[in-house]
Amino acid sequence: MTTSTVLAAAGAVSGGEAVTFWILAPLALAGAIGMIAARNAVHSALWLVLTMLSLGVFYVLQAGPFIGMVQIIVYTGAIMMLFLFVLMLVGRDASDSLIEVLRGQRIAAIGLGVGFAGLLGSGVYRATQGTAAVGLEEANAGGNVEGIARLLFTDYIFAFELTAALLITATIGGMILAHVERRKEDRRDQVATMKARFVPGNYPGPKPGPGVFATSSSVATPARLPDGRLSDRSTPDILPVRELTAEETTLKGTEK
Repeated sequence: MTTSTVLAAAGAVSGGEAVTFWILAPLALAGAIGMIAARNAVHSALWLVLTMLSLGVFYVLQAGPFIGMVQIIVYTGAIMMLFLFVLMLVGRDASDSLIEVLRGQRIAAIGLGVGFAGLLGSGVYRATQGTAAVGLEEANAGGNVEGIARLLFTDYIFAFELTAALLITATIGGMILAHVERRKEDRRDQVATMKARFVPGNYPGPKPGPGVFATSSSVATPARLPDGRLSDRSTPDILPVRELTAEETTLKGTEK
């Protein structure tokens, strides 16, 4: 196969590929812009998920099913979902992104990012200018996934194992740094826990659920106590207690 034939095949784009590109390219770009412009960290992570999904489809269209599935399953399905769950558990709100520790750091970050992207793009362009892709048919003779597996476990086995060891070391280091060793005197046994539970002023038993023995199923309606009084413990403090009429507060079945 001559160089001109390879270049012609690389430049040919099918109709389905072109339609998919023009549909997903704006979505990927919108996800990238939304990730930067979003004030909420959770929304920013969701925008990044949209961009990663679009990139995975692009890889599959370019005859790279392995890297496409890795992009979708590993990066989007595992790493980004884990990052999103951590953000939701930590509870970051929109006000966090408005606080700048260093004045002008956003403008400086945007300028440095654009400059780095331009430098990286120009370097890749100059390195690949006039270079034709060769050896792809031989490498993918048995399939793309099989070709990657053969190279990964033969020529690049040392780099693969070194990367795995680095990731395991980083995981163990993160666990060690996050672990908090409590002092022996701070640990409480079952007897101390029981005594702390029944100290004066504490409520050892489970609280009655909202609406129990009440005239309404609203969560803002206090529950009834055995003597007929309303229990304030059954209503969360963040909810305003629902005002009940005299007829509603009257115990049912006790009217004379």
